[in-house]
Amino acid sequence: MTAAVTALVDAVRTALRAAADPTAAEPMRAYMKSEMPFLGVPKPARTAALKPVFATHRIDDGVSWRSAVLALWDGAEFREERYAAVTMAQLKPYAVHATQPEALDLYDHLIVTGAWWDFVDEVAIRSVGPLLRAHPAVVTPPVRAWAYDADRWRRRTAVICQVGSKAAIDVDLLAEAIEANTHDPDFFLRKGIGWALRQHARVDPDWVRAFVAAHEADLSPLSRREALRTIDPPSIVTRG
Repeated sequence: MTAAVTALVDAVRTALRAAADPTAAEPMRAYMKSEMPFLGVPKPARTAALKPVFATHRIDDGVSWRSAVLALWDGAEFREERYAAVTMAQLKPYAVHATQPEALDLYDHLIVTGAWWDFVDEVAIRSVGPLLRAHPAVVTPPVRAWAYDADRWRRRTAVICQVGSKAAIDVDLLAEAIEANTHDPDFFLRKGIGWALRQHARVDPDWVRAFVAAHEADLSPLSRREALRTIDPPSIVTRG
């Protein structure tokens, strides 16, 4: 690591420890079902503690940006350090690096090694999603492959990464990612399918109704219920 990266990583760790509330650490760990311990820094306090650190310790190039994210992530002793790494990956000053196609490997590493919804959802929607919209020709093939991957978190990412894309969504990719996972009993995949469809219903409710009707025999009750929750009455939503 360069001196600038080392200084940033050290400053992040110092700031998080200074903001730690030991009485909150165990309840936070229990809620997240985390093997990695918490310091006890909830999101508002974490944001306040890290804002001046990130403003003071700027990284000049993409290699250093990636190095800083990985140093915080791979060297983390506490879960808040990994949250800080994800925040670092998404800071506006580094958007030029974060939206380059080669950043997908970094996000894949965070997804696979994070392997829990708090990390995966944030990276999927706020990192992979923008990258997919910026470089669809390059990023769509690997994301499509993730829909069939053995790793459930890659598959969840393929399903939910377009949440928030609105009219820019690739509905063919969304449909394929969902169809590849409709028979998986995993709760996080079933919930993710419903979430992705429910969000797209805000843009095109008729498409979602038609998709759910066409896949009624395959979609789980949870996925159907979540997909239609905001557009159809409960008597229809809970059918089956």
